Amino acid sequence: MDHRPLVLGHRGAPLAALENTVEAFRIARVMGADGVELDIRRSADGALVVHHDAVATGIGVLADHPLDAIRAARPEVPTLDACLDVLEGTLVNVEVKNFPHDPDYDRAQRIVDDLLELVHARGGRDRIIVSSFNLETIDRVRAADASMPTGLLTLLGFDPVDAVSIVVDRGHHALHPDVRSLEGPIADAVVGRARGAGVEVNVWTVDAPDEITRLADAGVDAVITNVPDVALRVLGR
Repeated sequence: MDHRPLVLGHRGAPLAALENTVEAFRIARVMGADGVELDIRRSADGALVVHHDAVATGIGVLADHPLDAIRAARPEVPTLDACLDVLEGTLVNVEVKNFPHDPDYDRAQRIVDDLLELVHARGGRDRIIVSSFNLETIDRVRAADASMPTGLLTLLGFDPVDAVSIVVDRGHHALHPDVRSLEGPIADAVVGRARGAGVEVNVWTVDAPDEITRLADAGVDAVITNVPDVALRVLGR
């Protein structure tokens, strides 16, 4: 195995601690992960909280409540700022959750403005790539700050070769395809096309050892995994 991709913990180390929590990120770092993937939502008062779903048990739609109320109801739901403190020096893939069908859909993309304001206020301490399934969201990031790396997330059914072309045309940094869309020889084709265009391929969610090995051999740049310790072991690290 000549190419050893980066290992990013999917929502931290979710088999060792509650996903998308400071503890899950701390454990992923202790395991030796190169970084993590996490999900952000916007509170009613513009705070960025780390949570996968728009609706949180015990509080409801996060966007309907200010940060103080979220903390009171769900103290384990962290702010992005707190997570970045724990992850300083590692790569953080910040996935902006902004689906049109979600109850917190942010058509005005205020979440992007708040994210960039936070990152800039931290004075360059962080290594971040901003990803989203919403192309308009990462387009907004790139328009506001062309120096911020951005990645397009795609689901099974979205042709990853076509997705590389979209990433190139829009000037984004990376493609983040669903692992199920890279079965068989398509992985080599996608990586080859992406590499020729200067685009990274960071694949989610890759847990099976044989899949980690196969994608590493294909030359992907990162695997996003629920088992960072397993991935590191498979990759000989």
